[in-house]
Amino acid sequence: MIRKRKRLRAKEVKAYSEELGAQLDLPPFTVDDAVDLAESSEFNVIFVNGEILAMVYEGKTFLTVRGLLRYKPQRKFVTVDMGAVPYVRNGADIMAPGIVDADAGIKEGDMVWIRDIKNLVPLAVGVSAVSGEELRKGGKGKVIRTIHNVGDKLWKSDEK
Repeated sequence: MIRKRKRLRAKEVKAYSEELGAQLDLPPFTVDDAVDLAESSEFNVIFVNGEILAMVYEGKTFLTVRGLLRYKPQRKFVTVDMGAVPYVRNGADIMAPGIVDADAGIKEGDMVWIRDIKNLVPLAVGVSAVSGEELRKGGKGKVIRTIHNVGDKLWKSDEK
């Protein structure tokens, strides 16, 4: 459920864009775009030209799966094997044994995006409980808490 949608001022748009740019090494949107902020049940969402392309979760701004598909970042990724894909699509948290690669620049508490090893397309967004180096080492247990995935309410709210 999305409510309280309001248009952002140029300096607010610049601040969100710079935060995303610093994390992902890309300029996601500019002050020339129509950018709105709205509340949803779990986090705030950012509309860019009418599409939900980013979110604000616990004070951190990150791209949604649609935003990841549009801007194609090359940082903050975690790659999972094909056996994990059905579970990730259903919103499951990411377990260490399913991870085959990760960005070394990830720090504990960072927002990350999850992709599959075969197609390298975004499947979900989550919060990492460990660093990128620890993700690469493997191990056991839950290492990423999923907050948004393909097929969830946020994904479906932006379908045309």
